[in-house]
Formats: sequence, structure tokens, C-alpha cells
Amino acid sequence: MDDYRHPAVLRGRHVRLELLEEAHVPDHTTAAQDEELWRWMPAPRPRDDQEMLALVQAARDEWSRGERLPFAIVALASGRAIGSTSYLDIAPAHRALEIGWTWLGRPWWRTACNTEAKLLLLRHAFEELGVNRVALRTDHRNDRSQSAIARIGGVREGSLRAHRLRPDGTFRDTVYFSILAGEWPEVERRLVERLAGDAPAGGSAR
Repeated sequence: MDDYRHPAVLRGRHVRLELLEEAHVPDHTTAAQDEELWRWMPAPRPRDDQEMLALVQAARDEWSRGERLPFAIVALASGRAIGSTSYLDIAPAHRALEIGWTWLGRPWWRTACNTEAKLLLLRHAFEELGVNRVALRTDHRNDRSQSAIARIGGVREGSLRAHRLRPDGTFRDTVYFSILAGEWPEVERRLVERLAGDAPAGGSAR
């Protein structure tokens, strides 16, 4: 896992994942203007470029410290950044990481862009970085996210009670899922099948 700090661009047929940069801010601000996207995120919705820039700079600072690898999700059809996702809690000594801080503009929900981004992240983690465990976590009230993780083969491990403060000041329980290297072939099969049946990857945030 020594090369996780210097990511290759992850390319698919519908999206590419590239290191998050300040240049992605205008597209991200436009794609993020839907309150529902941020309902379960650990930060409030960025209302303008300045607030989005603060999120990007924070992610870049964590990357520089080796704590996070933040990606922009770019739709190949438009060339625009439509969301973001990250590797977190990176533990090379234990061959483990987490996928999180994931959001995608509403026009691309339930499309090939969403599924392919997950496929590219997991494939890179297991096949290129050589991880043994990928964790995914979500708010215990976020039923949609829990169902989506379970559908692709994530195994529910349990919950941490009152684990994190939400932006509104309430505490959330955090539900943990994981995928292990031995489970990856079946998870990959499910994602490939789902990708084939997804809606076209088109969509516009403008």
C-alpha cells in the first residue's frame, strides 16, 4: 500500500476518479446544491464556492498528512466534476482502509456513474493497493445507504453508539460494514451486473 499517497487516475467508461483539486470547486458547488445530498454528511451543505473551497482544502490537508485520499468523480460525458469520495482511515500495516466522505449530485443517483465509481474504488483497493479489508460506515438512520451497501455484498458488523456529532448537534450511531479480500470477487460480480442494468450515465448539474 505504499503508493496510496500518489494515486493513479481511475478510469471507467462513464467516470474517472482523480485527485481532488481546487479546480473542481465550481463544478462541485453546482452539483452540491441539493439539501438531500448533505442530510447524512458530516458537514453542512456548502452554499457557495468559498464554502466548497474550505471543504476541498481540508481534504487536501488530510491528504498531505497521509490521513485521506480524496477523489473528484468526473463524468466523462460532460467533463465536469459531479461528486467526491475518499479513502479514509488508511492503515498500510494492517492492509485496511475505509471508503467514505462520498457524495454525488442528484442527477447521477441510480445511474452508471454512481455504480462505476464504487467499482473503480473497490477494484483499485483490492487489486492495486492489495488491501485485505475495506470498511464502509453510515448513519444508523440512513436506511438507503445501508441497503445499498448490503446489496453489493457488504457485511454488517455492528454499530458504535453516539459515535459522532451531526452538524445539527445531535449524536448519531454509526453502522459499520466491511468487505474482505476473499469476498471481493463476488462483490465485483454484483457490481458489474448492476452496472450493466443501470440507467445511462448522462445528466447535467446545470
